[in-house]
Amino acid sequence: MIHLTILVFFPAVCGLLAGFNPRVIGLIATLIPLVYAVMMVADFDTAGGLQHVTDDAWIKELGIRYKLGVDGLNLWLILLTTVIAFACAVWLAVRPVQDRPGLFMFHMALGETAVLGAFVAQDLALFVLFFDLMLVPFYFLVGQWGGPDRVPAAMKMVIYTLVGSLLMLAGAVATATLAHAGPGGRISFVLSDLVQNPLPEGTQKWIFVTFALAFLIKMPSFPFQGWMPDAYRTMPLPALAFFSGVVSKVAAYGFLRLVLPLFPAATHDFHTILLILALVSIIYGSAQAFTQTNARLILGYSSIAQLGFITLGIFALDPAGQGAQGALLQAVNHGLVVAPLFFVIALLADRAQGSEDIRDYGGIAFRAPVLAVLFLIAALATLAMPGSANFVGEFLILLGTFNSVQAIAFIASIGVVLASVYALRMYIRSMHNRVGPKVESFDISFRDGLVLVPLILAILAFALYPQLALDAGQEAIKTTVQAVAQR
Repeated sequence: MIHLTILVFFPAVCGLLAGFNPRVIGLIATLIPLVYAVMMVADFDTAGGLQHVTDDAWIKELGIRYKLGVDGLNLWLILLTTVIAFACAVWLAVRPVQDRPGLFMFHMALGETAVLGAFVAQDLALFVLFFDLMLVPFYFLVGQWGGPDRVPAAMKMVIYTLVGSLLMLAGAVATATLAHAGPGGRISFVLSDLVQNPLPEGTQKWIFVTFALAFLIKMPSFPFQGWMPDAYRTMPLPALAFFSGVVSKVAAYGFLRLVLPLFPAATHDFHTILLILALVSIIYGSAQAFTQTNARLILGYSSIAQLGFITLGIFALDPAGQGAQGALLQAVNHGLVVAPLFFVIALLADRAQGSEDIRDYGGIAFRAPVLAVLFLIAALATLAMPGSANFVGEFLILLGTFNSVQAIAFIASIGVVLASVYALRMYIRSMHNRVGPKVESFDISFRDGLVLVPLILAILAFALYPQLALDAGQEAIKTTVQAVAQR
């Protein structure tokens, strides 16, 4: 049996030893969870419900249990987390951090533990704990290893996300206190108990707002993206690849795992507002990505647009659950695509005297055809080229939204067109046109290929058969969405 405690805490425990040999310890800390995740995918029963369950008493007086489990909602997100974490560890092995590498690796490992814990938590208090823990390592990664203006950027990120976390904590306590879901009417934070004891509709509405704000800030979504530009400019690229590829998905997952099952009446009442916010995020993120010249911010604003699509699918609430299925698939797709793109930025900067401004690029493909091909595959996946898994995800999202609110689906489809504009603009400006003023073009090295090539192969493999993820999540998503859609 796969013990989820090992999966969750192995990276952090290894991280404590990273000072002895950051490269080797980092690889071990991320490889074992990756092997565990692959085993879970291979062993997963699509009709088996919650699997690999760990359920022990933790704080009896407060009704908090140490309950972990895996189902169709979190299975592929767990695999995504371990894949991106291992890729970051390989990156840090071939391109080590010069300043306190052991401490840097510890914070990266702690971040993986926090994300995995949030994904597998089946107790509301446990989820909140891991959700808040995610903030700690990235505060230090930005504040200590970030670029210029790293301290203000770290403070802004903490203030924004901490406000959301505190709101969610208050909402979680209120949910468990008012539900009296435990045996004999005692307080319980266990999700299965809370689902069986829904709150009154009026109570659901105000608690729904606390969770929604926390998740929209963490994504980030419009209009709560104010912390994103500074954080993305300054965060070290390996940490940023993990943050953008994985951490933002915890918020989307939280909507599926917590908000829809616990607050179905409020979700039904507020879903139009969430659809409008998602739509604005798509248009705003796409427009901003088109106007930026900093490569990091192009990907940052494109992530806002992609997370807008994911939110759109979740709150489409179509009875067949196609929108939510597409959202879950798109969450995995986006992580697989954005992480290698951040690594590509580092490779482009190597060829442009450290610049991350696309105005300093150009003509790199002339002497770097392998890098150009790898970059092109990731760029085409970003714009949801037919044949990619991203195309399947966005198609399902738009299909589910069309079955729910046709006008919003039509306007959202403009975001697909805009994605092709900013993705191709970044690629063409970097790889083609005149050779940039700072460019020295040379092809990818073997050590850099160890990071980038496996991620690109994962994109291609997932494009060939995305049905694996769809099959795994189908039953769990239908159960989650239909309870809301039928209201």
